[in-house]
Amino acid sequence: MKLYLNGEFVPEEDVKISAFDHGFLYGDGIFEGIRAYDGYVFKLEEHLDRLYDSARAIRLEIPLSRDEMREAILETLRVNGLKTAYIRPIVTRGVGDLGIDPRKCARPTVLILVKDWKTLYPEELYEKGLRTIVASTRARPPESLPPSVKSLNYLTNIMAKLEAIAAGADEAIMLDVRGFVAEGTADNLFAVKKGVLYTPPVTTNLPGITRGVILELAREAGYPAREEYFGVAQLYTADEVFLTGTAAEVIPIVEIDGRPIGTGRPGPITRDLRERFKALTGKPETGVPIYEK
Repeated sequence: MKLYLNGEFVPEEDVKISAFDHGFLYGDGIFEGIRAYDGYVFKLEEHLDRLYDSARAIRLEIPLSRDEMREAILETLRVNGLKTAYIRPIVTRGVGDLGIDPRKCARPTVLILVKDWKTLYPEELYEKGLRTIVASTRARPPESLPPSVKSLNYLTNIMAKLEAIAAGADEAIMLDVRGFVAEGTADNLFAVKKGVLYTPPVTTNLPGITRGVILELAREAGYPAREEYFGVAQLYTADEVFLTGTAAEVIPIVEIDGRPIGTGRPGPITRDLRERFKALTGKPETGVPIYEK
């Protein structure tokens, strides 16, 4: 693959980032995870909104206009001949010194990764469902950095993922500092009880693009959906639980801390919403075309 690096397309094995780049040294930067399906970049405008909002929140000036960033993303896909892909635009504070003072960084670094991509998890897990644990590592409190900022610092989430790996589970569920359910290690979470969907407010988790789509699809399908705080007990006793995210799309959870969720198999609402989501992708109504028609 050729990657976009500061205005040039560079073979991935030749991409060089300075050891003094503050994205590498301190995680000082932002990114987006975006998907392209069958020649259309899904919800690209919403992802650009979030990217530029994250930049403003941490006082990072992206050296590309929104239109230039859009075109850089599309051209990176074109250069690689991709129609279905995962896309990751990354903007760091740039090259500075060993101190954390961002004023020492003369210009932000812009890198756009693309990768031929089908699904995050093996297809069998979408059919069987994930086995999960509730991690002891808590989600980052909003008082430290707003969860709406999709920053390069994922160490808290990685620690929770390590807990899942140590327990032999597929994924971990993170609680906030008050003990309410927050999110998965890289995804938003939904619980279903008696036909009603529940998901935590985005005060404690990233306002996911897929999360927003699922809320819309649920309401269109006649499933009541509520954004409210709830605890672990509500997860254990839910009829269905599932995760949503750009990479994961919609994937069911069938076990939490050794307890089966509902019947222990992916539930009907989860399956229905996954099919409804898949039906939205790869269409001009929900995506930006990569190639001229």
